[in-house]
Amino acid sequence: MQDLHHGKEIYLFFGIYGINGIIGIIISQIIIGIIVYKTLKVSKENNIENYSDFSKHINKTSKINEITKKIINIFLLLSFYVMVAGFSAYFSQELGIPNIIGTIIIILLCYITFMGNIEGIIKINTILIPILMIFIIILATKNINAFENINNKIIQPNFFKSVYSAILYSSYNSITLIPIVITLKKHIKSQQQIKIISILVIITLSILAISIYGLILKVDIDINKLELPTVYVAGMNGKIYKLIYGGIILVAIFTSSIAAGYSILENYIDNPKKYKKMAIIMCTSGILVSKIGFSTLINSLYPIFGLLGIIQILSLMKNNHTKTY
Repeated sequence: MQDLHHGKEIYLFFGIYGINGIIGIIISQIIIGIIVYKTLKVSKENNIENYSDFSKHINKTSKINEITKKIINIFLLLSFYVMVAGFSAYFSQELGIPNIIGTIIIILLCYITFMGNIEGIIKINTILIPILMIFIIILATKNINAFENINNKIIQPNFFKSVYSAILYSSYNSITLIPIVITLKKHIKSQQQIKIISILVIITLSILAISIYGLILKVDIDINKLELPTVYVAGMNGKIYKLIYGGIILVAIFTSSIAAGYSILENYIDNPKKYKKMAIIMCTSGILVSKIGFSTLINSLYPIFGLLGIIQILSLMKNNHTKTY
């Protein structure tokens, strides 16, 4: 979930609704929990091993299947661009270094990694993300009084709009969430496990998202001027928090950019020349696209992909053809 890195998406989707924003967050995590449950159920009952087979199963129409695949690939590419922009945004916001310098640094690191062995880099996320989650919850606990001012930051106290945002938020997350969840199928032994996992997902992500929401409420300046609001709040709690959180953020963004980029490049693994060419094109274009700006990319792209992701969710929810264990 990319909002672990900076909290900008939480602000974009829920930050303007006050207490209704928290309700929206909870609704979005319930929807995500249902998506996890349905994905695991369909994958297990039909012995699905990869996203390609999963897509064919839930999309009986080949045209819709192809559209879904293209949406996934475009989203992964844009996720790579967003992570590159986020990395450079940290250097700009916290160190006053021009964005282009941070962009060149991460692009070079990405290209070198793509040309080498990336397995270890991607596996770092399995350790780093839990650490990041714990750190965010600790920060939120230290700033629990921020919720007292929740009504002071309401821009649109509209319940129905917060529900709509919840649908968009869970929808865009489903685009990359579903392929990941499918890989967990091999670890599932029973229907009961699927239910337990889904419930834990709802509880854990709700706590995390509300914690990030609380940190956003703590921001004492115009949040639109900040690229990484959670890093700013960490700095408000002391230099040590800022340094630790900043380090975690940079590594997390880097490994996420590698994961997104490699998911595209693995289509060309069998052809080394095409693999290298695509890596060069992707990294070079990353430099150009990052000039648009981190916040601009998020504000423009994520709601759009939220709408597109609804296609996949509707196909998944309509799927009733299952087998028994």
